[in-house]
Amino acid sequence: MQVNVSARHGTLQPGDQELIEEKAIRLRRLYDRINAIEVTIDLKQLDKPVVEIKVSAEHAEDSIARAEASNVLAALDNAIPKVEQQLRKLKARKTGNRTADHKHVETADVGDDE
Repeated sequence: MQVNVSARHGTLQPGDQELIEEKAIRLRRLYDRINAIEVTIDLKQLDKPVVEIKVSAEHAEDSIARAEASNVLAALDNAIPKVEQQLRKLKARKTGNRTADHKHVETADVGDDE
């Protein structure tokens, strides 16, 4: 699995990149088929940085979450639950037992009750 952290319009503070990577890697516990995670931090407005997380998984559309806050780590903490919810939904769709609905169908008795 590949984790890319990039910053637009500025640079991250020392140590932030490693912390962001550690938090992003934890997304793997929710869905095993994650191929890549891209975290983009937009520092155009220094008082409200925007964090965007894009998760690419096998045989699924990308999950994308954006959040902004007063600092980079707070924005990251706001974006991670959004993408976690998307991964939970994806896993539920992919691992759901599709034939369970058909197994429990009750049949009507055709016999005469008179």
